[in-house]
Amino acid sequence: MASQIHPLYTPEERIRRDRSKWTLVQGILAPVQFVIFLVSLYFVIRFLITGQGEFAANVSIVIKTLILYTIMITGSIWEKEVFGKYLFAPAFYWEDVFSMLVLALHTAYLFALAFGILEARALMALALSAYLAYVINAAQFLWKLRQARLQESSQRTEQVMA
Repeated sequence: MASQIHPLYTPEERIRRDRSKWTLVQGILAPVQFVIFLVSLYFVIRFLITGQGEFAANVSIVIKTLILYTIMITGSIWEKEVFGKYLFAPAFYWEDVFSMLVLALHTAYLFALAFGILEARALMALALSAYLAYVINAAQFLWKLRQARLQESSQRTEQVMA
């Protein structure tokens, strides 16, 4: 018996996921984005502690945000290929909802930077709030990845025992 009442992927969705070139793209972009996040987080914290490196911190946040937009666009294409919807497919509904918050916070940062709306420390605080949302969202997706692997393992075990 499967450990989940509602499987994350139907057999057809799993086939589409495994055949999609966007699965590989997501698999590459996600760790790249995480490394960029860590580097940027270092620059932001360094600026907040020492007051030095404001330019480097801002550049790193802009790069992180551009990669975020890229992964969100390619992720939407992946979701369309696998589930037939660009966003809010039932399997990833809450992850997509929270992704909208992540995008909104990163976009608010870009807007505030471009128009000089916030002073440097407030701008970095906004970036940190965007980064906190990003970490929570990344954890959501990692949890789903783990669920999918456990589900697939359970299904393989059931097939062997049948």
